Amino acid sequence: MIPDYANAAANERTFLAWVRTGVAIIALGIVVERFNLFLLTIIDVVADPQMSARLLRFTSGAGRYGGAELVGVGVALILVATVRFIHTARLLSEDVPHPMSATRGSLILLGILVVGVAAFSAYLTVS
Repeated sequence: MIPDYANAAANERTFLAWVRTGVAIIALGIVVERFNLFLLTIIDVVADPQMSARLLRFTSGAGRYGGAELVGVGVALILVATVRFIHTARLLSEDVPHPMSATRGSLILLGILVVGVAAFSAYLTVS
């Protein structure tokens, strides 16, 4: 049996939750990118200039570059979660108590990523 298995399992569950979140953000980025390409294809096919103008309104910079940015954020989130998982596993394997400052850097980075995704999602909603 692994010593202190409950903490090791909790660390692994947390890591997997962050990986699922990263994969969901990557999937959202792919959907945004594909929908923008779909709209651009429809605009090329439609003969009615008024309909093309209406559809062109939905293709913005967020649609063009937002998908790639979301994919990048998802990958970065998975990388940060992996580093945090390994760091926490090392801390758990030692029998010495550690202060909260040992994980503060990774928590700050994760917070910045989450705020960035929230701000970008708000931008997509408004535009």
